[in-house]
Amino acid sequence: MAAIILYGAEWCGDCRRSKRFLNANNVEYTYIDVEADESASEKVIAINGGQRSIPVILFEDGTHMTEPSDNDLKAKLESLSIL
Repeated sequence: MAAIILYGAEWCGDCRRSKRFLNANNVEYTYIDVEADESASEKVIAINGGQRSIPVILFEDGTHMTEPSDNDLKAKLESLSIL
């Protein structure tokens, strides 16, 4: 499994945008569809304090981002020396 995990759903525009950003920058990640995996959906809800907001992106340093902008995601990846 990749060091970055993206929880999302195919119908989610923000999820598609984050996936596009990661793909365009050749960032390896594991995608988990919360619609297909009930335990993933429950994990997202737990991470977000009861909300099912997606995408949720987990990083190897133990942090996460929920619904990040491309600029915020870029800054995080740069801070981890991934970009």
